Amino acid sequence: MIRVENLRCGYGRRTVLADVSLAVSRGEMVGLLGPNGSGKTTLLLAISGVLIPESGRVLLDGADVHALPAKERARRMAAVPQHIEPSHDLTVREFVLMGRYPHLGFLAGYGAEDDEAAETAMRETATAHLAERFAGGLSGGELQRAAIARAFAQCPQQNAVLLLDEAASGLDVAHKLHIHDLLRARHRAGATVISAIHDLNLAALYCSRLVFMQNGRIVLDGPTAEVFTESNLSTIYDTTLTVFAHPVTGAPQCCLVPADA
Repeated sequence: MIRVENLRCGYGRRTVLADVSLAVSRGEMVGLLGPNGSGKTTLLLAISGVLIPESGRVLLDGADVHALPAKERARRMAAVPQHIEPSHDLTVREFVLMGRYPHLGFLAGYGAEDDEAAETAMRETATAHLAERFAGGLSGGELQRAAIARAFAQCPQQNAVLLLDEAASGLDVAHKLHIHDLLRARHRAGATVISAIHDLNLAALYCSRLVFMQNGRIVLDGPTAEVFTESNLSTIYDTTLTVFAHPVTGAPQCCLVPADA
């Protein structure tokens, strides 16, 4: 479904990704991991079509995403960026409703279907009670949930592609789990989810496949149970960790080991 082929891209004269290739099948939930500055955000921007590569290409169902009309691309893929700066005079309802713009016809206004998609997304993300608040006045966690609601409203279809850059940043524990439960439910219904995550344990709990990046390259890619090991994590993050099985789910989890332990 998504193919990244020999991708090279960056910002101005600074190349961030070098010869990156990746294939993600429809319906996968993939965690994108790696130290700060490893290229996760840049890769997501390239996949979404926002960042134009220096060379290589990104294909969505065989079509080059950078050749697709912007509205068509946005109807099939929704992205939640790491940093969100909404207009201060937009209510949360209006902010979420903006996700429906790619579905509007020429000079058409929002209709009942758009309103329903926005209302459903706000209920799912526990932001309905914020609907009349101004988005610019929300806390970081509230704004993050509103941004995820906008993505859900933008691509409500079961075969959507959801790209998330630190979707859990700023969220408390309960909302962090709630949002990832929603993402996994979307994934199980047929959506393709690619999520950059700093929280290793959260990634291992929810993603069946993990892709690790380092210095602008993919250095490890595979099923979570196979790649989430003490050796791999310690090498990639240059620190000592120990891995154990989650007492309830059995998923691999890790904890740090102090240098003087």
